[in-house]
Amino acid sequence: MPERIDFWGIPQPWGPILVYSLVTLGFVVMLVRLYRYASLWHQVGQPESHWDRPLQRLSRLATYAVVQLRLLSQAYPGIMHAALAWGFFVFFLGTALATINGHLVKFLQGNPYLAYKFILDLFSLIFLAGAGMAGYRRFIRRPRRLTLAPRFTWSLVSITFIVLNGLIVESLRLAVQQPAWALWSPAGWALAEIWIALRIPTAALQTLHLAFYTIHFLTVALFFITFPVGTLVHIFTGTLNTFFSEINRPTGRLAPIPLDTAGQPIFAARMGGLTWKQLLDGDACTECGRCQDACPATASGLALNPKTIITLISGGLHSPVANPAALAGRPLAGSLVSEEELWACTTCGACRQECPVLVEHVDTIVDMRRSLVNDARVGEKLQTALLNLRSCGNSFGEPASARGTWTQGLSFQVKDARQQPVKYLWITGDYAAYSPDLIGLTRLTASVFKQAGLDFGILYDGEINSGNDTRRAGEEGLFEMLMEKNCLTLSACEFEAIVTTDPHTYNTLKNEYPQDVLVGRPVLHTSELLDQMISRGDLLLAPQGNQTVTYHDPCYLGRYNRVYEAPRRVLRAAGCTLVEMPRSRSKAYCCGAGGGRIWMEEGEMTERPAESRIREAAALPGVTAFVTACPKDIVMYHDALTTTGVQNRLVVKDLIEFVAEGLTPAGK
Repeated sequence: MPERIDFWGIPQPWGPILVYSLVTLGFVVMLVRLYRYASLWHQVGQPESHWDRPLQRLSRLATYAVVQLRLLSQAYPGIMHAALAWGFFVFFLGTALATINGHLVKFLQGNPYLAYKFILDLFSLIFLAGAGMAGYRRFIRRPRRLTLAPRFTWSLVSITFIVLNGLIVESLRLAVQQPAWALWSPAGWALAEIWIALRIPTAALQTLHLAFYTIHFLTVALFFITFPVGTLVHIFTGTLNTFFSEINRPTGRLAPIPLDTAGQPIFAARMGGLTWKQLLDGDACTECGRCQDACPATASGLALNPKTIITLISGGLHSPVANPAALAGRPLAGSLVSEEELWACTTCGACRQECPVLVEHVDTIVDMRRSLVNDARVGEKLQTALLNLRSCGNSFGEPASARGTWTQGLSFQVKDARQQPVKYLWITGDYAAYSPDLIGLTRLTASVFKQAGLDFGILYDGEINSGNDTRRAGEEGLFEMLMEKNCLTLSACEFEAIVTTDPHTYNTLKNEYPQDVLVGRPVLHTSELLDQMISRGDLLLAPQGNQTVTYHDPCYLGRYNRVYEAPRRVLRAAGCTLVEMPRSRSKAYCCGAGGGRIWMEEGEMTERPAESRIREAAALPGVTAFVTACPKDIVMYHDALTTTGVQNRLVVKDLIEFVAEGLTPAGK
């Protein structure tokens, strides 16, 4: 009966003793080094709790680490990594099962043993295929996003050598034994047939087997010892980060500033201003470069590279500094990470969306921005916008009394929601209320609401900026002031739901305002409200010809709040043929205005994000209209039409324009 023979061809009894001693020593060294590695997170970083909902965290860990959900979203690197990860995992699982079989319960006999051998060989081949893909990608294709440091080469070579050497050891044993069941070890037997065909003497095969076995277990011991300082440490840190990443907080809600024991804010001016989880983020980074590829600032040639920011934090944490206190005091914002990098971020969230180990880049960048704002290290244009927000309640610096002047061009009176109850309270946002380029669209939206029979009103000069971009620009105190004032106004009004045309306002009202203010009163984006009315039959659209359009997902509507289908259903109801851009939905490309960037100096760019997006749309066959559902997008993309020179074959339109063209109230 076929069965596993432990330590075949290994001198007894000192051979097994030496193997177990050296491998155990290497494993213990690894554990000690990992403990010292991980202890820095808590010694240097601020406390933060991430132990809630453990079962949900384990479920998510299975989804991302086991199924490798995000990795497989990109075919070549996803398949490559899955082959490496699963091949290596099964290889070591087989070693563990062999140890159990040899010392605890003997079960590798007969058919279970044959299945065991077949699975091990199969996954060894899968691993080697992945290693070949990785070698081709790293040494021949060499994509720009990869970190091509020697430690990455060592990691790939070492694990490939372990797996390949294991197959060679197995093949040499099979060449000597030539068992009847050898085909159950297809890869090992294929190699064994080569040794047999070469007519290598049995004694020489046994000597080679012992030599390769010795090299094998020594390499495994060395692998354990070097694991905490090699790139494969992300197997440990990435797993922890996936487990501990935020699970209760909505994507669109920023983490608050950490407070010290006296209740004072702790800014990320130094390494010690970050939380232990943010330090773990740095160490969990696999340096795969997916965030870099998705980042509009990086693609535009600005200083920001989200991968670099995270790896700089990791490098700063593990620099040769004498003690944790010195590490905690190491300058961070504006020093280790430059001001130019931090201010280039649009907070679009594409980096976080792409990260396979759930690194939260935006929270860390905003924390460092908060430190710069606290130290008054702010550009002139941004400083002006923040001062306008503080004194006038809007970024334009216009008087509050002018917020409702856009209503003067209407043939009907828009209700003042402060004075009479309304079903829908419309929060317009700054750009829709003040920008001369957008007032026509704002009036058109009001007309659509009126024709649709919607009971709505606005706050007139009672509305001030919601604070979404203020907060992401790092002005936490100003955000809290704006939020408190808006909450007082909202509390005094009678309404059933809030509707807004501005995704930035939508995000912060929905995710960051106190829920007791809005309890039972949902926050809707215009696209959601229109979609609901169409589905209920309260709003009928008569298609005005078959137009071929593409739709751009605003970051704070799509990626942050998963509102993807509602605007698309509205467009289809309006008779449009929708053609998707290559980057759409969760992978949509940012216009470049978010995170307060619309208030900042642009800086030197190779191509603005909005221009790249317009070129992407213009390349689609038959598309004549670029549609979006965000006032800031309209501003950015109208300008990009001119600078890209495609204004004669593509128009930028708001979703509401298609609704207005085909509007037919129900029953009319």
